[in-house]
Amino acid sequence: MLRVAVVILNWNGRDMLMRYLPTVIRHSSADDVAVIVADNASTDDSLQILQTHFPDVRTIVLDRNYGFADGYNRALRNVEAQYYMLLNSDVEIRQPHWLDPMLEYMDTHPTVAACQPKLLQMDGNTFEYAGAAGGYIDRWGYPYCRGRVMDTVETDHGQYDNPCMDIHWATGAAMLVRSDAYWQAGGLDARFFCHMEEIDLCWRLRIMGWHIACVPASTAHHLGGATLAQGNPRKTLLNFRNNLLMLYKNLPANSLHLVMTTRHLLDAVAAIRFLLTGDAANARAVIKALKQYLDMRRHYVDERHRIQELRKLSPQDDLRPLSILWQYYVRKRHTYDAMIEK
Repeated sequence: MLRVAVVILNWNGRDMLMRYLPTVIRHSSADDVAVIVADNASTDDSLQILQTHFPDVRTIVLDRNYGFADGYNRALRNVEAQYYMLLNSDVEIRQPHWLDPMLEYMDTHPTVAACQPKLLQMDGNTFEYAGAAGGYIDRWGYPYCRGRVMDTVETDHGQYDNPCMDIHWATGAAMLVRSDAYWQAGGLDARFFCHMEEIDLCWRLRIMGWHIACVPASTAHHLGGATLAQGNPRKTLLNFRNNLLMLYKNLPANSLHLVMTTRHLLDAVAAIRFLLTGDAANARAVIKALKQYLDMRRHYVDERHRIQELRKLSPQDDLRPLSILWQYYVRKRHTYDAMIEK
């Protein structure tokens, strides 16, 4: 069995494969590590590129585009490894032996199910939106990171270089996860298609008693927005809908009603804000997200009960007690360090 399978899910990403895959291969080379590309039924020449330029890279070909969540589930069922490294196709690796610090950390911290590297933008000096130095969820279900709050991303000057095993979620752009823990938690939620699926997975792992960590001694550089750009109405719909589904599935009973009621009100405010700024498409996306959530929620009732029956996490630890909306917009605290415990 492999120690690590670095699995890249590709969909019409031939240019990114050409640009970034060589860096992954170069810096992930080891006898017990394999780089694998799972193709989500690309309609470009991705498969030809892989055959011509990367003949030694194992390819898993899926029969249609299953999205990020189920695409990974289906691909990983064909992979035997102690650890899976879920890696976006638009991630560049510049650090030799970049996996080693994360593997050493996981080996010496057996209660950690998943971890991430420090995720930087391509300029190398700024944290990347999709994970930065580890993610949290605030009291109303909004994700934020060490190094990124709302749309503010910090310059990296070592302020989050300490390993941290109390984060709420690790980025799906570069997540190292124990294969047994991945399947014990049920894998990624295929119904999400894409967006929020890694946060949901990490929450379920935490409920089961696992920890999630960031190991900044490992680094990766992420382009971001390769599939859907920020502000795309489709992305807005998926983020709002999946966030609500995630909250419904995972919240403990004592906070479910308050959080969901508050979120419905805040999402309505978000839709109005889009309208007032002339962005009708995203306003419609928020409303559509709520409708889809209400339609899909009934299919999650039994799953919610199963998740809560596995609960080892104290209900007070599900979410951070602060509100990033209050901290960011009212108190004008725009960085993680500025707002924590204040």
